[in-house]
Amino acid sequence: MQTKMISKALHLLLFVSVLLFLLTGCTSDKNKTDHSGPKRDATAKVLSPSASGKNVYKNAIASIDASNISKGYIMVKYTGQSSKVKLQIKAPDNSNYTYLLKKSNAYTTFPLSAGNGDYTLRVLEHIGGDSYAVGMDKNIHLKLKSDFLPFLYPNHYVWFDAKSTAVKKGETLAKNTWSDLEVVQNVYNYVIKNISYDNKKAKNVSYGYIPDIDRTLKSKKGICFDYAALMTAMLRSQRIPTKLEVGYAGDTYHAWISTYVDDKGWVDNIIEFDGTDWQLMDPTLAASNDEESVKKYVNDTKHYIVKFNY
Repeated sequence: MQTKMISKALHLLLFVSVLLFLLTGCTSDKNKTDHSGPKRDATAKVLSPSASGKNVYKNAIASIDASNISKGYIMVKYTGQSSKVKLQIKAPDNSNYTYLLKKSNAYTTFPLSAGNGDYTLRVLEHIGGDSYAVGMDKNIHLKLKSDFLPFLYPNHYVWFDAKSTAVKKGETLAKNTWSDLEVVQNVYNYVIKNISYDNKKAKNVSYGYIPDIDRTLKSKKGICFDYAALMTAMLRSQRIPTKLEVGYAGDTYHAWISTYVDDKGWVDNIIEFDGTDWQLMDPTLAASNDEESVKKYVNDTKHYIVKFNY
């Protein structure tokens, strides 16, 4: 990402940092969650990206494994000598996703998150000043097996596997639930109550920062990107499609999530369900402001502008 993740405004206004759904307690029998049926299966399911080698583009500096693009991801490995390298992915909606690359013997997974269509992938090597040269350029056409897949697999910014502590914690939080919404509620409540905002880290975060979800869980501290990545990993491993969204909350660069709810579809920027209606709620603001001022701010959807989905 090309904009600095944390600004001075973030420290003052956005204390906890993440948007998502909160299923609150319901006061009437009509609005209570139906627990008459079987409990939801809380067993974690982690989809593992694979560089199978069936469709590989390669030159002297990089390899792109496009064997599984129908599952919503691409795998890239840089083998050149430049100390500053970027991967640029131009999506069908003309958005440009930019990532830092490092020399490695292993592939890194990047999401193809803008839907079906033509993507352009460029590996860019630094040649001096602000200039980069194109070391590899490849066009691919994406047709997804399912629109949900890019938001179920782990990737560069939301990395987890079956051994991740966060996956196991998500499994624990999903026990004794009857619906995906209850899982979202449990994950939300756990993170808000147990993870605190790391002001020191926010002041020193560097360009190209990558969240480490297990480190966040262990330290119980993080910045907005950490909150979003942790929650995204927990929910994806519970088979709940979840987008890590990056954009602007007001004039501040910010990270939050949206998730897919059966019978509702993708619900973006709408967080709280009171048993009858959906309404906006940003727990970042709720942590340090009174309830009415929070609702006044978040109910104006122009405050939230999505730039990228991961």
